[in-house]
Amino acid sequence: MTDMDDLARQWDDFCEQLKSAGRLIEGDTTPATVFDRAEGYRYLTRLLRAGLESQIESSNPSFPRFFQLANETIKIGNDNPDNIYHNANIDGTMDYRVWGTRGSVHYLSFGTKSGSYETTGTMEHSGHLDADDIELNEDGAFEIIISSTPKPGNWLPMQEQTKSLIVRQTFNDRTRETPAEYSIECLNPRDTDALRPEEFTKRLGASAAFVTSTAGLFINWMNQYSSHINQLPYDDQAKCQRAGGDSNILYLQSYWRLSPNEALVIRAKDIPECTTWNFQLSNYWMESLDYRYHRISYNKHSAAEETDGSIVLVVSAQQPGEAYPNWVETCGHTEGGMLWRWVGADDSKLYPVECAVKPITDLM
Repeated sequence: MTDMDDLARQWDDFCEQLKSAGRLIEGDTTPATVFDRAEGYRYLTRLLRAGLESQIESSNPSFPRFFQLANETIKIGNDNPDNIYHNANIDGTMDYRVWGTRGSVHYLSFGTKSGSYETTGTMEHSGHLDADDIELNEDGAFEIIISSTPKPGNWLPMQEQTKSLIVRQTFNDRTRETPAEYSIECLNPRDTDALRPEEFTKRLGASAAFVTSTAGLFINWMNQYSSHINQLPYDDQAKCQRAGGDSNILYLQSYWRLSPNEALVIRAKDIPECTTWNFQLSNYWMESLDYRYHRISYNKHSAAEETDGSIVLVVSAQQPGEAYPNWVETCGHTEGGMLWRWVGADDSKLYPVECAVKPITDLM
């Protein structure tokens, strides 16, 4: 039984954990500039917002609700600027119903995940369902049952250890596509929606653990990517899936670093048959740069093709010449993360992406 002294101690512990998260930002391998460190501390505040929403406001799997771990101002793990993300906390020993309307968004997927960043440091695949495989009514309405045992109709599998649901909506052109809309309910709840002090203190600690675990995870990734700066090799796909990646996506992920007078020229010569593709630029903390006001990503719809069908993108502080229309802005940054996604491509073949650093004057 939690008493008032326990509550006070848990609050103090929570505050101390947040304080210790700052040491991650100040590590030996992180950029030692005021600008990058300020972004790092802001990153922690964003992670805290996500952690509190997930662990406090939306934590009860008997009364699930959709929330966002990533959006325009909360950014995690090279979040996709073309996406709307929704998350829900669920329990693999209960059953759920998701219902809504399909809309016209280009790509829509539902994935169940086991583990969490604040506990195991992973969000491993336990079930997947694409919109293309969902039976729709004539008006575009649908219903999905989520359970650990097979169900008729639109069934999204999970396992007893499943802890969460991730929905991804990926747009080619947000101005022309209608988002999907959906809700979720538990079909066999076992809990009350009332606040329980002992559960609250547990969740308070989980919120702080989410901040430190998430920040530490992606700093470690950037340390790995520092071995191939300004290149875009295929990432370890199993690692990406363990971190909550979409099983339909092939990830090419890396670290970029440029002076203000340099440009990174990225060329994809072989474009596979795929649902879509995209490239994005992020800061060191693997937060997508601010796509609300800057062009920091391109996709299958938005990028201009070369005459041979290949794609050339230029990452630079200054706009290149007219021969290079696909300019990716660095937005005052000199280093960070970057990611190329092939969505729905045949994974039996590799589709390399070439990178070269050049003086920006060569492109003017």
